[in-house]
Order: sequence, then C-alpha cells, then structure tokens
Amino acid sequence: MRAVRYDAFQQRPRLLEVPDPECPPHGAVVTVHATGVCRSDWHAWQGHDDSVGLPHIPGHEFAGVIERVGVEVTGFAPGDRVTAPFILSCGRCEQCLAGAPQVCPHQRQPGFDLPGSWAEQVVVIEADHNLVALPAEIDMVLAAGLGCRVGTAYHAVRVQAAVAPGETVAVYGCGGLGLACVMVARAVGADVVAIDVSEGALARAAELGATAIPAGDDVAERIRDATGGGAHVSLDALGSAGTARSAISSLRPRGRHVQVGLLLGVDADPSFPMGRVIGQELAILGSHGLAVSEYRDLLADIAAGRLDLEGTVGRVLAMEDLPEAMTAMDAPPVTSGMTVARMV
Repeated sequence: MRAVRYDAFQQRPRLLEVPDPECPPHGAVVTVHATGVCRSDWHAWQGHDDSVGLPHIPGHEFAGVIERVGVEVTGFAPGDRVTAPFILSCGRCEQCLAGAPQVCPHQRQPGFDLPGSWAEQVVVIEADHNLVALPAEIDMVLAAGLGCRVGTAYHAVRVQAAVAPGETVAVYGCGGLGLACVMVARAVGADVVAIDVSEGALARAAELGATAIPAGDDVAERIRDATGGGAHVSLDALGSAGTARSAISSLRPRGRHVQVGLLLGVDADPSFPMGRVIGQELAILGSHGLAVSEYRDLLADIAAGRLDLEGTVGRVLAMEDLPEAMTAMDAPPVTSGMTVARMV
C-alpha cells in the first residue's frame, strides 16, 4: 500500500510503498477514505512525543471502510463505514469499564505509538470496542474530524466544561479544534467569545456565531470587560503557555478552564496564575479525546442539524499533498478550519 512516512524527526515525510498491515485477531483493517492534518501530527514529527518510534506513519483522525476484520471480531464486518477515536482503549480496565476509555492506561494511538492513517489502510485494535459506525449520509471528508478535533471539542465542551445555555465561553485559538469548540458551545446555547491572531480565523469564528476578539497582551482584561466580569468557561484550543494563562485570567470567579490543546515542547511545563485560581475558586480541567459512548449524542446532534460539519473543514488535499502539509505547519496557518486529505 502507499503511505506517507518519515524516517527521522523533522525530516520531510515521503510518499512511498510499504507492506500492507496485518489484521490482529481482535482488530480491523480500515481502508482510509479521508484523514486529517492535525497540529498533534506536527508535534510528533518534531520529536515532542516520546511514544513515537521511527520510521513512522503519522495521522490519527480518519474515516473509511472496513477491509477485513480479525477472527475474534463480532460487531463489524468488511464494507462497514466507520471511524474511531484517536485513543484506542483496551475495553477491559477499570477506566474502560467505568465508561472513560479516553483515559485508559493501556491506550494505543494511531499516528503515535501505532502506524497512522496517512496511508491507504490503518489498523484499529480491539475493533468491537473502538470502532464507530458512520451513518451513510455523513461524507467521509467531514467525518474525518470526528475522531479527533470535533470529538475532542465535543467532550471538552459538553462533558468536561459542562457548558450550560446562557453561559459565556471564551475559546482561545480558532484553528480546526477551536472552531469545533465554537460550534459545539453555540449548539448548547452559550455565548462564545473567540480569540486568535488571525483575521481570517476570527472571521470564520464570527460566521459561526462567536464574538471575535483579536489576541494581544491585554486580551484577558478585554474579555472580562466585554463579558461583565469574565467568562464562565475558557478553553485553550491552541495549546501554549501564553494562551493557557490568558484563558485562565479571563474567567469570572468560580469559572472553569479546560485545557484542550496539547502543551508540548517548550510549553510542556507552563506557569499558571495560581493566585487567581485560589482566590477566585477557579477550576482547571484537562480534556483528552472522546469516549466511544459519546458518539451517540454527537452523531445525533449532527443528524438533527445542531452541528454542521461543513463548518469544520477549511481545505481538502490529495494524499500526494500530505508531505507538504506537514512541513507547512512550521508556519502559522493561512486558512481556518481543519485540513483534510481525501484518500479515495
């Protein structure tokens, strides 16, 4: 099969022929129809994630059709349209049995410690536990983000932050993940303030119903002024020490901050305004992926028109364009929304 692979960190990936994957007894091989280009892929390529071994095929958000299943798989069959969360859990541990597979201690991740979806085929382990059936009416390109950006935003807003109608939500960073957070929060009935350095990203957030505020040194103060004392919820969808600190500082007393964007590299150990956290009884929450059980409500919101996946996709590429897409992430994005490669 064809795949995009890099043999050394920060070395330009190449499109080349690699062996077809083997199907484990409890797993499935999925023919990839569409796959996302995510900032997390760039972090792995930079060498920021010690779970990544070389040579490596990136990619962790995808949608496709099952090519074959293992002999122990009972719930899926070849030809099924599927996606999967980027966190593939074991299905047997305490966390999985409690309905929290996104924090499974035995988790594996395509594009990180497993070969990823920038290939014609990808393996999903523990298929009965991790695969999600896709309705026929959802386009594969639009569905590619369900395993990471859209799903991650849904879990962060609906579960971790537990956003309620009428609350004010400040979303820092309006790339693919941030715009998905805007969409989910607006669907809940929240008022959303979107912060970014890019005029194009802010314009797209405004189209989705957010109030756009340009980033800057005094952005937290401006948000507190604009919201009558601060946001009820802040989400750092970019993942940097600066945006995390600003997001926390923009909260009203007893507000909730959700760290959604990864803090890696030079931002891996940031300092937070803990005096404000203590004095105003702020909550700081992490958010990691999406539980498989949450897909039911997510897909129901999409089917009912409460979430429009068209609003999450900014650019569609061919498989041959993926190496350039990786290196392009060295610079700030020039388009808003997620970038998706159509593989079939």
